[in-house]
Amino acid sequence: MAQGIPEPKPRDPQDTGSGRRAPCAAVVHQDYLRVLGERVKATRARRGMTRKILARDSGVSERYLAQLESGRGNISIALLRQVADAMGLPLTDLVRDGADRPVELTLLMQRLERLTAEELVEANRLLAERFGASSDLYRSSRIALIGLRGAGKTTLGRALSGALGVPFIEMAKEIEGASGMGLDEIFDLSGQAGYRRYERRALESALDSNDACVIATGGSMVSESDTYELLLEHCFTIWLRASPEEHMDRVVAQGDLRPMAGNREAMEDLRRMLKERDTLYGRADAVLDTSGQSVDVTLANLVEMVRENSGESSALAAQ
Repeated sequence: MAQGIPEPKPRDPQDTGSGRRAPCAAVVHQDYLRVLGERVKATRARRGMTRKILARDSGVSERYLAQLESGRGNISIALLRQVADAMGLPLTDLVRDGADRPVELTLLMQRLERLTAEELVEANRLLAERFGASSDLYRSSRIALIGLRGAGKTTLGRALSGALGVPFIEMAKEIEGASGMGLDEIFDLSGQAGYRRYERRALESALDSNDACVIATGGSMVSESDTYELLLEHCFTIWLRASPEEHMDRVVAQGDLRPMAGNREAMEDLRRMLKERDTLYGRADAVLDTSGQSVDVTLANLVEMVRENSGESSALAAQ
């Protein structure tokens, strides 16, 4: 180098060029791992999975899942994020299966990410009207009951179908019929992914075979976006809501503790599950709170809600 011209100093990787130092990489990584852990925990809650079930289905130890959910996961995840950031690519795009997304879809997703929760609801409604099945003539004649286990979907669904004179379809039994196995067997052999496939097929079959019916769904269907969208597009959907305590009391009264088996923090898990699914359940066309109500009173309110929606002029109201 010519005399008098100083050797350029290596650039400090944390120098932003504005005189300010970028946040320490270790801090950035830790923040990301914390958010990732919370996202895993929230997704698990929405799907109604205990950590033990997730460990079984994923082949990842409960100990590692606990570390991941607490923000102490494998640092290689953070390194992978660095690679994605360096290419200006969302991490989800980097690790996703299948072909690359069209540029238009990426741009649309970026625009949607800037919307508020209220604006997203409106955007979803507009998309459904333009590209969905909003013209389905039978939507008001198909009633779908959603909610967590213990909400009363089966009891009220069967009674509602009798009052309206239409078939009653319990998705759990439809799934068992389609698979030739009990639900426990499906989860043991195929895990959540297998169950979701059978659930989708069972719903498609029920919709194809029934212009008018009452459907009692599984509590976690709302966490499977494609299947839930199909339900919302083709059914008048009602969320049967209850308090966490009432949900738990009803499940215990039924003698069915499968979702809480071996879990010392059952009530905490139940509250988290309801919280994480609240927005999803809230997408229903109507909400009926069943807390503190007898079956007869709730059924009367449910029938009135359905008939108000049908306007007493649909095929359903004519039954």
